[in-house]
Amino acid sequence: MKSYVVPRGVKPRCLRALISGFTITELLVATAILSVVLGGVLFAHIFGLSMFQLTRTKLNALDDTRKVMGRMTQEIRACRAASVGNVKAGKFEALLDGEKQQGTALLIRSSTNTSKFIIYFVNPSDQTFRRTTSTPGSAVIIAESITNSLVFSARNHSGAILTNNQNNRVIHANLEFFAPRSHLQPPDYYKMETSVTRRALE
Repeated sequence: MKSYVVPRGVKPRCLRALISGFTITELLVATAILSVVLGGVLFAHIFGLSMFQLTRTKLNALDDTRKVMGRMTQEIRACRAASVGNVKAGKFEALLDGEKQQGTALLIRSSTNTSKFIIYFVNPSDQTFRRTTSTPGSAVIIAESITNSLVFSARNHSGAILTNNQNNRVIHANLEFFAPRSHLQPPDYYKMETSVTRRALE
């Protein structure tokens, strides 16, 4: 037989409620409520992580592309000459007068020294966008999953594509790329466009 110490001021009819435990029904209800609360917290946490991953991937892709476009824009503005063309067999081929001035590559010369240059181009074999210089082995991949091949075009002040190499042409870059499906992230499509001209026209 157990004995209990009754606190002062406790009425005898409340004594039974103080010393008795939970019933099976009360335990089941408390367990069910706890399970629902924990399930909701866990679901909200997993959903938050998936949204964070989705947003981070998009922001990283756009940030990387903005950096590439910003660097290329500065190089075009400061260059001595810029030519639109294509890269074939590892060599840049400029478009001639009379041809529509749009292609897969852009050659930038920062000075009158023709042995120094920068080339931005699309490699169709692996759908990558690359940057290389006159230094051998300097090609680097700066974007992947490119969906368009005609990235560069030379245009006039109203946006029409030129058929000659006029001095005051505007270089237009249009980069479209595809982000494939990854963990908890659906496939997505991105597009970056910019138009820029040289500061010093001859």
